[in-house]
Amino acid sequence: MAGRVQPRQLAFSLPHAESLSRDNFLEGPANAAGLALIDGWPEWPNRIMWLAGPEGSGKSHLAAIWAEEAGARSTTANALNPAGVPGALATGALVVEDLKAGDFDERALFHLMNLAREDGAYVLFTGREVPASLEINLRDLRSRLRALPTVALLPPDDQLFRGLIVKFCSDRQLSVDENVVSYLATRLERSSAAARQAVELLDGEALRLGRPVTRALAAELLRDA
Repeated sequence: MAGRVQPRQLAFSLPHAESLSRDNFLEGPANAAGLALIDGWPEWPNRIMWLAGPEGSGKSHLAAIWAEEAGARSTTANALNPAGVPGALATGALVVEDLKAGDFDERALFHLMNLAREDGAYVLFTGREVPASLEINLRDLRSRLRALPTVALLPPDDQLFRGLIVKFCSDRQLSVDENVVSYLATRLERSSAAARQAVELLDGEALRLGRPVTRALAAELLRDA
C-alpha cells in the first residue's frame, strides 16, 4: 500500500497591526533625539521640521505619536498635489512621510511650505535622507528644504535591537524565549527593517510547518535565507 502523503498546512498572510502608540515606543540612544523632538512640540525651533533615518528606524512611529498629540493629518509625499495642500493643512498640523528625490510634486511641496508659514501651521517631514541629499529642481524649494532643522535617527544599539525583535514578535502574538531573541540579535543585520522581516518570515514558517517558534527553526530559516 502506497504511503500516505501528509497534507501540507497552508500559511495565510494575514495583516498584523503594529502598535504605534507612545506606550509601545522603544526608547534608546539611537532614537533619543527623535523622541526629544516629539516631546518638545510645540516649542520647536521651527514650525517645519525634518526627521531623517534609515528604513525601519522609527520615523513613522514617532510621526504617529506626534500626529496624535498635535491633531495632525498624515499623508505621503507622493500623494501631495497643489490643489490638495489647503485641505491637508486644515487642522494646522501635518505629517508628510517618505520624502525622496523624484517621488513628489515639487510645486505642491513648495506651496505647502509657503502656506504653512503663512498660516502658522506645523509640518513634520520624514525621509531616509537629510534634505541636503535630495536633488531638487526648484531652486527656492531646494533652499527652503536645506534650511530646515533636521533630527536624525541612528541604527539601534544591542539593547534596543533586542527590544525591537521582542516587540515585533509581540505584535504578531508570537511567544519566543530568550534563546530565539539572542540567536536573531547576533545574526541579523543591525536594523529595525531586518528584525521586522526576520520575525515575519519566522512567523510564516512556523505557521506553515505547524511548529513552535524555536531557536532551531530560526537557525533553519536563516541558513536557507
